[in-house]
Amino acid sequence: MANTAELLSFDVATLATKFRARELSPVEVTNAYLERIDQLDEKLRAYITVTADEARATARRAENEIAAGHWRGPFHGVPVALKDLCYTRGLLTTGGSKILAKFVPDFDSTVWARLHTAGAVLLGKLNLHEFACGATNSNSHWGICRNPYNLERIPGGSSGGSGAAIVARLAAATIGTDTGGSIRIPAAFCGCVGMKATYSRVSRHGVMPLADSLDHTGPITRTVRDAALMLSIIAGHDPADVTSSREPVPDYAAALTGDLAGVRVGLIAQLMNGLSDEVAHGFSAAIRQLRAGGAEVAEVALPSLEMASSIATNIMFAEAAEFHEPWMRTRAHEYGADVRRSLEAGMLTPAIYYVRAQRARAALLAEAMGALEKFTVLAAPAAAITAPRIGPNGRAPLGQGGAPVDLLTAVLRFTAPFNVTGQPALAIPTGIAADGLPVSIQIVGKPFDEATVLRVADAYERLRGPLPEPKL
Repeated sequence: MANTAELLSFDVATLATKFRARELSPVEVTNAYLERIDQLDEKLRAYITVTADEARATARRAENEIAAGHWRGPFHGVPVALKDLCYTRGLLTTGGSKILAKFVPDFDSTVWARLHTAGAVLLGKLNLHEFACGATNSNSHWGICRNPYNLERIPGGSSGGSGAAIVARLAAATIGTDTGGSIRIPAAFCGCVGMKATYSRVSRHGVMPLADSLDHTGPITRTVRDAALMLSIIAGHDPADVTSSREPVPDYAAALTGDLAGVRVGLIAQLMNGLSDEVAHGFSAAIRQLRAGGAEVAEVALPSLEMASSIATNIMFAEAAEFHEPWMRTRAHEYGADVRRSLEAGMLTPAIYYVRAQRARAALLAEAMGALEKFTVLAAPAAAITAPRIGPNGRAPLGQGGAPVDLLTAVLRFTAPFNVTGQPALAIPTGIAADGLPVSIQIVGKPFDEATVLRVADAYERLRGPLPEPKL
């Protein structure tokens, strides 16, 4: 029998192989994760709800099914956790808010229904910035989530619990959501892989919205291969989601050849300025490794990207205000102050600004697609900085010298453009900086070509090698 540390070290792909061969037990692995959560989560606050009894029962069922020869696939018996925006029938689903402190849905979100059908074990529901409306995961209702590499730093948001849980070994894989970067930002700050697939590729049925036309649901994992395996399960048409695409879903893991021959990487010029020394160094090192692996790399200009953050915020706040309008009229005092201010701004957004922002999306996508006629993928840092400090009482995060950090400039301008265009984008760590915090690169592809994004990211991951783990 493997020891606990070894059990927690296995990625999903390894667990799948060992479970199927009956070399490991889903029950012992699930118990190892539950013990780890019990030991560490009081410090990290990655979870809002832990479903220990349900997890153990599901793990026992998975073990019996596998022993009987009924293996359901690579997530059968694998312990996972969900951002607490995802509906789970019969289980508390709070959205990270006081407003839904007692809400228990009577149906499952499609993303969880598909993982459940694949045999996954649910460890619980993960902390987030309230209603996904923020990038720090400083949650005034359910606790401030912290970065596993430094407990005084933010994990990024809004899917901070999803990123922190992966890196702290509190789940084997997690689900996050991404409206302006909320999968990729925690992946960048915490040092894991975050995949935002093409808009409409993954069903959003049963996932609380922030902004319908920008929202994505997707995997946060340890490795690119794990992200590919998870995406193959959760992607695909869903009749319950009217925006859901009918594009066929390939075998994403089959695309992971490790080969960069013929790959052309376009470095986005508009996202190469204002970088901290740590991020600039990590990004340069990643580009050198891609070149050494056989990729061609050149700079490309996307001038329209300069207005992408404004487009995203106009759309995001207006659509969020529409969803929250009934509660804002009757329960505004129950929101955290930062989220309430954002929703108030959305309620004051003129319709003209919203329409113009929506219209501008087509121009931005056309420019990106023009660049992708010459390049296989585009690349940029996933953020301009490493994870900033948690501000007093969880307020605005702090950077060098204790000055408040402008997250729109330092983070969202790198991630939000690809919510505007709906393109697939993946964040993957390049290493650990001198300040002891992760730095990451972002890889962006053509719509519905997640396979290529994953292939390039996987090849880079092999060149980079393993990362030092946090000392928790």
